[in-house]
Amino acid sequence: MSDLITVDLVELDLPGQDRKAATAALANRLAKEGRVTDVEGFLADVRAREEQLPTGIEGGIGIPHARSAHVTTPSLAFGRCADGVDFGASDGPADLVFLIAAPDGEGAEHMTILASLARRLVHDSFKNALRTAPTPDAVVTLIEKEVLGR
Repeated sequence: MSDLITVDLVELDLPGQDRKAATAALANRLAKEGRVTDVEGFLADVRAREEQLPTGIEGGIGIPHARSAHVTTPSLAFGRCADGVDFGASDGPADLVFLIAAPDGEGAEHMTILASLARRLVHDSFKNALRTAPTPDAVVTLIEKEVLGR
């Protein structure tokens, strides 16, 4: 199986106009790496999921996610947005955005990733390390160690 996250799936200067633009920027990274076959189709699935319940959580975090027929391999894209993006959290915009993409029918893996990520995101030290990571490689190393236990 491919790595869940790679340096090519990290954007340290994510556009922050709105959640649609931020999510599209990360989805395009997934498509460029061959992990998403149809960006618009995948984004429609992400939007449908967002309409059920916003994916913003307290502490400046957005975790848009979806299972989709347009995803070829379980993937995690990460973006850092200085201006913040509104993902519906009660405490305001998200400056850390994680886009979880799972192939249709692989719900268990997608939920495992989401749960593991959420457990780490309650720790300020993890969030601060993501906010100050100097390079995409540093972000990947941090996520692999803290979330994936590698």
